[in-house]
Amino acid sequence: MLGAWYKLGLFLLCYQIISLEGHPEGHYVAAVYEHRSILTPNPKVLTDRESALRLMNQNLDLYEEQVMAAAKEGVQIIVFPEDGIHGFNFTRDSLYPFLDFLPSLQSEEWNPCLEPYKFNDTEVLQRLSCMAIMGQMYLVANLGTKQPCNSSDAHCPADGRYQFNTNVVFSDNGTFVTSYRKQNLYFEYAFDTPPEVDYSTFDTPFAEKFGIFICFDILFFEPAVRLVKDYGVKHIVFTAAWMNQLPLLASIEIQQAFAVAFNVNVLAVNNHHPSLGMTGSGIHSPRRSFWYHNMESPEGKLIIAQISDPPADADLLWNDTSSTTESYREFFSKEPSCEENDIDAPCNKGWSHETVPSFHSTMMYDNFTLVPAWEEQGSLQVCSNSLCCYVDYQRHVLSDDFYALGVFDDLHTVHGTYYVQACALVKCGGPQFETCGHEITNATDTFDFHLWGNFSTSYVFPILLTSGMTLEIPGQVGWEGSHYFMRKNQLSEGLLTAALYGRWYERD
Repeated sequence: MLGAWYKLGLFLLCYQIISLEGHPEGHYVAAVYEHRSILTPNPKVLTDRESALRLMNQNLDLYEEQVMAAAKEGVQIIVFPEDGIHGFNFTRDSLYPFLDFLPSLQSEEWNPCLEPYKFNDTEVLQRLSCMAIMGQMYLVANLGTKQPCNSSDAHCPADGRYQFNTNVVFSDNGTFVTSYRKQNLYFEYAFDTPPEVDYSTFDTPFAEKFGIFICFDILFFEPAVRLVKDYGVKHIVFTAAWMNQLPLLASIEIQQAFAVAFNVNVLAVNNHHPSLGMTGSGIHSPRRSFWYHNMESPEGKLIIAQISDPPADADLLWNDTSSTTESYREFFSKEPSCEENDIDAPCNKGWSHETVPSFHSTMMYDNFTLVPAWEEQGSLQVCSNSLCCYVDYQRHVLSDDFYALGVFDDLHTVHGTYYVQACALVKCGGPQFETCGHEITNATDTFDFHLWGNFSTSYVFPILLTSGMTLEIPGQVGWEGSHYFMRKNQLSEGLLTAALYGRWYERD
């Protein structure tokens, strides 16, 4: 098997290289590869291990090409996406031949490439380990794994085995470092939820400390937030097969928002299947992002960037629980008393419904309450339940595009159940109220804005997306008094979404 690693060849690669100038102290070079995985044509049909390996090796061949390309650029860690090796849409039984056995290693070391016969059914792990050796880099990849169990384990499935959606980490000498089993499965009925949450971290010679989670995990406290809060993680490895949903949850939006909200670096990689809405990967620091989002190209993308360790202070975060700005004072003089029982218009007292009409529209499958932003400049307020959202704005380009400020404070129940508090200034799909919440990717109107809300949760993710699926870093975010805010002046492109996406985990 090892002989395959030393063959020479010319590779036709599509990759993007950002900001590479050696390895200055306090920096490292990372890569993520948005992979267009080769899929089995009939994932629900039973097959054998040999056939499963044949398909997976086709994807692993493409991984190997990217490792070699990254090695030429001095990459020290590379990350591949969720489901990139085996694919998706399996049944529990049809997935089984695609699973590697992952042993429970406590203090024991294992190098699958150099010790291929130590455990059975570890062919994929062996290839990944050998790639790490070839590239002399840390390697993170996602695969399906299996673990036998019996009736002495109260959680053991009826078929006597666990099947996990798993990330694995190898060091630059091919040694197995750690694994992470996905906690928050997204309608993945072929996989099991681990009996206990994995809090998986690892250190490297070039940066510490890395934490790992997968796709849907990013929307939940366990393990994503816990890793940052309680484990001192400064670098996140995030693998995904994420189906984009505008205006608030495109993959690159939530990736960057997590980096800014927690002042961490995020190495995020998505599967590339535009027909399924899957694209959007990036290497994000709190003050800069290098990303790829392409719904047209059928090809994957290798992104390489140099980032700092620890994450550079973004100078974005503001935390003042005692003072109140002038713009807040202006709004506070008008702020209504929110009444949770008034479902139709709980927080509109003191505002003229003739000048600022409120309306409802479906956004992200949720019933948002909105007010239009018709003017060249203005101040708006809209409320729902206990959350009131405010914006001061000025439009530098005034077109016929329709914008609105929306609020949602309730349990989200479609494609997952979780509690959301959101304030969002969005471009609507047309002049009609009901188009607010449509998926829009282009805009011409640039804004200066100051957006804030009286969030009940302390976990708020600032989202800023402009025309052409362009990420912009907020000018400033943080707490002033009891309000979380985001400010930005001089957008470089037309505004698509400026949002504060709060997760009230205790109410899930």
